[in-house]
Amino acid sequence: MRGVGYKGDVVIVSQPLPADRREPLNLPAAALGAPAGAAAMAFAAGLPERLAARYRGRFARNFVRGKIARDPAVPAVLARGPHGHVLDLGCGRGQFSLALLLTGAADRATGYDIDAAKIALAQQAAGELPARFAVADLAETEIPPCDTVLLVDVLLQIPPAGQDALLGRIVAARPRRVLIRAFDPDAGWRAAFGFAMERVRRLLGGDLGLRGALAPRPVAEITQPFAAAGYRVEVAPCWSGTPLPNVLVLAERP
Repeated sequence: MRGVGYKGDVVIVSQPLPADRREPLNLPAAALGAPAGAAAMAFAAGLPERLAARYRGRFARNFVRGKIARDPAVPAVLARGPHGHVLDLGCGRGQFSLALLLTGAADRATGYDIDAAKIALAQQAAGELPARFAVADLAETEIPPCDTVLLVDVLLQIPPAGQDALLGRIVAARPRRVLIRAFDPDAGWRAAFGFAMERVRRLLGGDLGLRGALAPRPVAEITQPFAAAGYRVEVAPCWSGTPLPNVLVLAERP
């Protein structure tokens, strides 16, 4: 299995795809990448500015404002709510979890990240919101009970064996829903561009610099454990307005 290929904006995966179903992923931006419904209302209410104002420091405020305003994963995940108790793995500064809380798309959030400085920023920004952020290594941390697991741009930073172990622990915890924004290495020119950007980020010190992993997996390998466990799986492009090879994987228990 090298990847998930599909015709149209969304592929439904009820079981692991056979090799003869592979096709290159070269679709236009999907509807999941644009604000809709409650997500559009949240953006109209000035979500990027409201969220950025909760952070200390000009760099953090500008980063959060830009991330919430321009990242197509934000409206895509908002549109899939409500998410109940969200576990945000690799949460960074916590902006995604806090956006879900501020818009009512989640009622509680827990965030884990290995970067203690970012965790401190996240907890400070949470303020009165029902959110808890903690330093944790995703290579070994347990998955606590939750309704929704969120993994945004995290898997490619973990070596393949660690990815398998993490996905296995998530499946074993049996959350109601899992949302993964993944880098599709089989996405043609988008993948080539994405690899180049990731290498530049690491040369500049991002994600542990040159010591950090760069291991995107074929999308079929990411969906396989969920499909095998009986989850209904959807995969859709999540690159609206960008040249990146990002897709949104949604796995839900029946």
